[in-house]
Amino acid sequence: MSEDNGDKTEAPTAKRRTEAREQGNIARSQDLTAAVLLLGFLFLMQSYGHGLVAALKRLMTTLLSGDVLGSVSTGQLRQLSTDAIIPVAKAMAPILAGAMLLAVLINIVQVGFHLNTKRLMPNLAAANPLKGLGRLTKGPQFVQLAMNTAKMLLMGFVAYSAVHGRIGEIISTQQLDFLQCFALGAQLVYSISLRVGLLLLVLAIIDYVYQRFRVEKELKMTKQQIRDEMRNMDGDPKIKQRRRQMAYQMLQQKIKKDVPTADVVVTNPTEYAVALKYDAASMTSPRVVAKGRGYIAQQIREVAIAHGVPILERKPLARALYKLVNIGQEVPEQFYGAIAEILAYVYELTGRSRRKQSA
Repeated sequence: MSEDNGDKTEAPTAKRRTEAREQGNIARSQDLTAAVLLLGFLFLMQSYGHGLVAALKRLMTTLLSGDVLGSVSTGQLRQLSTDAIIPVAKAMAPILAGAMLLAVLINIVQVGFHLNTKRLMPNLAAANPLKGLGRLTKGPQFVQLAMNTAKMLLMGFVAYSAVHGRIGEIISTQQLDFLQCFALGAQLVYSISLRVGLLLLVLAIIDYVYQRFRVEKELKMTKQQIRDEMRNMDGDPKIKQRRRQMAYQMLQQKIKKDVPTADVVVTNPTEYAVALKYDAASMTSPRVVAKGRGYIAQQIREVAIAHGVPILERKPLARALYKLVNIGQEVPEQFYGAIAEILAYVYELTGRSRRKQSA
């Protein structure tokens, strides 16, 4: 089977993840946010609700007082209302602040610090009801619809289970006074909300796992997409290969040109090769005219043999010159002694060769 058939089998690249994040395509569960906010709000009400109820009670007592309504002017009534509302606002402040903090934290946990302005832009295509109905029957949207339906049924069952055993109490509320009815209603609301919140939290965790799986599946790429992305980022691989070939050809031409002018080639003996040249009239110290490793070192040796350039095995020196001195640079002072000894030996050897030839 061809690997370019469009099958998304490859993990998404960092670039694709970044682009998806910028477009708002991130694993996020709105139910998880709602569940945490609901449970957090219940906890906050349990901790600070008594102060809020007391403040509301004082407010209602002040505003509905017969003495106040019959004996104060409009300005005094406004002042009294303000004085009564401020304690209510103070009692509500920790509840509202806690809820806002929870909303921020749960979103940071899901998506991190990410502000996406594209989500704020209006999408007229999404407002088309016909397209919306069509999406409900396809793929992820259909799965989401089925999950939402199941969640509504489960939450309805849980809410019913919270009041099922207290039907008698609810029926007898006609015999209770206002405060008793209010207390019973608060207990029922708290019981229902707590059970629904816990159920919603469990379902939301499942939904978040599903959303991560869905987004990861959508972000997967084909092998061709990865090749195209690499081509766009680094250039066409064929062009890069052609550039490497041209650079290698230029290096070979330089080796063929410069190695024959060298006085000696120092080797490792097979891994490194460094060609040295010294001209007392134009140089203060010997200069590296070519160097290479592996196959390039072999090329240097072959050219040296072909042109009669002496080759000497000096493992530490060859390795050090290859790593520390670039082509065209003169060797550092620390190598003067070793290279002077080599050049003296080479000059003596080549002098003897010339005497033998002339003889």
